[in-house]
Amino acid sequence: MLRTQTTAAARRPGRLILTGLAILVASFVVFGTVLVQQITERTVRDNLSGTPAVTDLVIGSPGVPPPTVTDVRQIRAVPGVAEAVARVSTGVSVGEGYLNLQSDPGTGPLSAVRVTEGSYPDLPGEIAITPRTAERLGLSVGTTTSGMGGELTTPAPLTVTGIVESSADAGYDAYAPDSAVIAWARLTAVERVDLRVAPGTSTETVRQLVTAAVAGQPIRSGAEVREAEAEAAAQQVGRLFILVGMFVSIAVVAAALVVTSTFRIVFAQRMRQLALLRAVGASRGTLVAALTAEGALTGLVAGVVGVASALALGYALPAILRAAGHPVSSPGLPLPAAVAVVIGAVVITVLAVLAPAFSAARVSPLEALRAASVTAGRRGIGVPRLVFGLLLAVGAVLAAVATISQLPKPDQSEYDPSMPLLLLVGSGALAFFALVALGPLLVRPVLAVVGWPLRQLGPLGRMSVGGIGGTPRRAAAVSVVVALGVTLISGVVIGGASLQILADRELALSAPTDFEVTSNGGTLPPAVVSRAEAAHGALARVVPYRMVDDARLLRGADRLGDVESGYPTSDLDLAALPSTGDLDVAEGTLADRGPGRVVLNSWVARDAGLRAGDTVTLAVATRTVDVRVAAVLPGDGPLHAGILADPADLDRLGVPTAYTGLLADAAGAGEDGRTAGVRALRQAIAGSEGVGLAVLADERDRNDAVVRTLVWIAVGLVGLTVLIAVVGVASTTALSVVERVRESGLLRAIGLSRTGLRTMLTVESGLYGVIGATIGLVLGVPYAWLAVQALGIEAPLTAPLLPLAGLFVVLVGLTALAGVLPARRASRVSPVVALGADN
Repeated sequence: MLRTQTTAAARRPGRLILTGLAILVASFVVFGTVLVQQITERTVRDNLSGTPAVTDLVIGSPGVPPPTVTDVRQIRAVPGVAEAVARVSTGVSVGEGYLNLQSDPGTGPLSAVRVTEGSYPDLPGEIAITPRTAERLGLSVGTTTSGMGGELTTPAPLTVTGIVESSADAGYDAYAPDSAVIAWARLTAVERVDLRVAPGTSTETVRQLVTAAVAGQPIRSGAEVREAEAEAAAQQVGRLFILVGMFVSIAVVAAALVVTSTFRIVFAQRMRQLALLRAVGASRGTLVAALTAEGALTGLVAGVVGVASALALGYALPAILRAAGHPVSSPGLPLPAAVAVVIGAVVITVLAVLAPAFSAARVSPLEALRAASVTAGRRGIGVPRLVFGLLLAVGAVLAAVATISQLPKPDQSEYDPSMPLLLLVGSGALAFFALVALGPLLVRPVLAVVGWPLRQLGPLGRMSVGGIGGTPRRAAAVSVVVALGVTLISGVVIGGASLQILADRELALSAPTDFEVTSNGGTLPPAVVSRAEAAHGALARVVPYRMVDDARLLRGADRLGDVESGYPTSDLDLAALPSTGDLDVAEGTLADRGPGRVVLNSWVARDAGLRAGDTVTLAVATRTVDVRVAAVLPGDGPLHAGILADPADLDRLGVPTAYTGLLADAAGAGEDGRTAGVRALRQAIAGSEGVGLAVLADERDRNDAVVRTLVWIAVGLVGLTVLIAVVGVASTTALSVVERVRESGLLRAIGLSRTGLRTMLTVESGLYGVIGATIGLVLGVPYAWLAVQALGIEAPLTAPLLPLAGLFVVLVGLTALAGVLPARRASRVSPVVALGADN
C-alpha cells in the first residue's frame, strides 16, 4: 500500500505540490520570521549602540551617584589612559527656543559628530549645532545668542562656531567639548566617563588604577555597555516578534485548513482507485495509514522546500541591502529552528490529512465499479457537526455579551482592559471554529445574495455560481480561510482608523496648529501679535488667545467642584483653527458656543457635576457672569483648558485684554514652509523677554508616523493569512480543473469557447473571495468595534467605507487572479481528449 501511494505521488508531482503548497508557504513564513528576527536583532546589536566601538571602559552607571568633575580629572591622570570623555547633556533655554547641549570631543575615535562647516568649539560659551537646529533657531556660524541652563542663574552668551552632522537631528541639538559644557553650565557632576586605553597597555591594569582613583564608581567594559544597550533594543525587538508569532500562528492554522480541503479534493479524485484497493483486500486501517503516510511525505517535501527558500532569501536580501548602502546584518544558521519547522510541517500536514483519510477509507469496494474515478463531494454536514457548530456559535455570542458587560462606563475612572480583551479573543476563536463547522450551511445563503448579480449576466454567470454552489463543503473550506484574513484585516483597518481619529483629536487639543508662542505665565507684547499677523507670506493664520488659571464655577453661593485654585479658562477661537473639525463632543454642540455659553472638558464637567444645557455662574476674582454649558468634550480641552469661554464673557469678568499666547500655521508646505514660519515668528518675538516658541508640528508628525507604522505593520502581519488563503484558492481551483476535465470538454463540445471557459473558471475562483470577504466583513466590523471599546482608549467607532470597499475588491481580485492559470490550462485541453479522459 505504501509503495502504491508513494509511486502515485511520484508519478504526479504537480498534484503533490498543489496539495502541500499552503504548508510550503507556511513553512517559508515561519522560518522566514525566525531569520527576520535574527537579522533585526543582529542589526540592532551591530548598529544601534550609543557607545563608540573603541570605548574600553565606562565609569558610571544609571541608578548610582554620577562621577564628579573631580573624578574626571583624576581619571585622566591615570597612567595608560589615552582619552577620557565625560558624557553630559543639559537643557538650555535660548531666547524663545530650546537647545539640548551635549558633550562630545568633536574629533577622534570617541567622537559621534563630524564638522561640516566652521570649526568645532574650544572655549566655554562656544557651541556647534546641527543643520536643522540652525534652520529652526535661525542661527549660523558666527551668531552669538544667550542661554540659560545647568546651574546658571542668569543667561550667559553662546556663540555658534560650527555646523556638525550627527546620527540624529531633532532640530534642537548642540555640541561642545565636555570641558566647555561643564565650565559654561557650571556643572559639578557628569553622567558617565568613556575611556580609551593607550595602545600596548593592559585594560585590566587601567581598570584597577581607575578603581583606586575613583573608589565607589562602577566600572564596566565598553563591550559590556554596548551589549547592554544592544540588549535593551533587542528586547524591544523580541517583544515585537512575540506579536508577530501570534499572527504567524494564525497563518499556520489557516494553512492547515487549506491543506485539509485540498486533501479532501485529492482523495475524492482517487475514490475509484481507493475502492479498488479495498476490493483486493486492503482494510480501512491500511488505507488510513497509507493516506497518512502520503500526507507526511507531502509535509516533508513542502517543509524542506519552504525552509530552503526562506534560507536562500534570508542570506541574499541582507547582502543586496548592504550593497545598496544599508547596514543590515546577515542571519546565522539556526539548524534547530529549521529542523523544528520541517518537523512541524510534517506534523501539521499529518493532522490535516487525518479527517480526509478516515472519510476516504470508508469507501465501499463496490465504488470500484463506478464509471468515473471521481466521486462528488458531500453537500451537507452531519448532525454531530451541526450540534457542535451551534454550541460554538452560542459560546461566541455569550462571550461577546460578557465582553460588552465588561466595557468601561462613561464615568468610570479606573479600567483594566485585560478581562474584556481576553473574553473578546475567546469569542472570536469560538466564532471562527463555529464558522468552520457550519460553513457548508452558510455558503448557499451567502452565495444566493452575492451571486445574484452574476446570475443576471447570462449562462456563464449562472454556471459560475452553480459550480461553487454544487460543492458547498469545498467552497466553505476555502472561503473560511479568506474570511479569517478579511476579518483580521478589516479589524486592523477599523482599529487604525479609530486610532487615527483619536490621535487627530488629541493633536487638535495639544497641537492644534504648527506653532505656539507663549508668554510663560505673563502676557504677550502687542507688537509680537501685530508682527505675527503681518507675516502673511510665512504664516497662514494667527490666532491669539487669553488664558486664566483661576476661574470658578458657582451655583448661587455654592462653589462647584473640588479644585480650590480654579479651572484654566481660555477664549481660544475654535472656528479659526483648521483642526476644529477633528474635535468631537460627548454632549451638546461646539457650534452653540458664544456669549453666555461655554464648553467644558470632561474632567471639569464630572468634577462640577454639569451636563450640556445646565446653567452655572462663571467667576474670576470678584466678578461673575451667568453662562450655559453648550457642550462637553470627551477628553481634555484645547491647550489643556478646562473651560472654553467667549471673549466677551472674559471681558465682563475683568480679564486683561492682553493676549497670553498665540497659535499659528505655516503658509508653505513641508520643512521649508515650517522653517519660514519659525523664522517669521522669531522675528516677531525678537527682543521680547520671557516669550517662547514651540514647534507643535514636529509632535504631530511623530505621532502620525507612529500610527501609520503600527497600522502598516499590523496589515503586513495579517496579510500572511490572506496569502495562505489565496494559495488555498489557487490549489482548490487547480485541483478542481483536474476533477472537471470531462465537464470542461462537454462544455467546449456544445459550443463554449476557450475564452468563455476561462472566464467561467476565473469567476468561480473569484467567488471564493466574494463569499469569504462578505463573511469576513460581517464578522470583522463588530469585532473591531468591540476591540476598540475594550481597549478603553475613548476612540470613536468608525467604519472607513472606502478602505473596506478597497479591501473587498482587492481580495476578490486576488482570488480571481489565483484561478487564471488553472483556467488557462483547462481551456487548452481538446474537447475530444477531455471527453475521453478518465480524470
